[in-house]
Amino acid sequence: MTIGKRYRRQDAIGTPYCITVDHQSLEDNTVTIRDRDTMAQERVAIDDLHKIIGERVSMTNLLKQLV
Repeated sequence: MTIGKRYRRQDAIGTPYCITVDHQSLEDNTVTIRDRDTMAQERVAIDDLHKIIGERVSMTNLLKQLV
């Protein structure tokens, strides 16, 4: 199964962010985060993943965007 089909499955069930681990992850300790709403993809360090996801789903940050 291709990664695109997997992304679409996650989109259909409402997963806001998908994280992809691939061969490059083993080489440089990075993963790809894909945003469901914008379909933007970003390569980030695995060590930063918790912080990045935490910021993106933070209710405080979401409310700041509305103001």
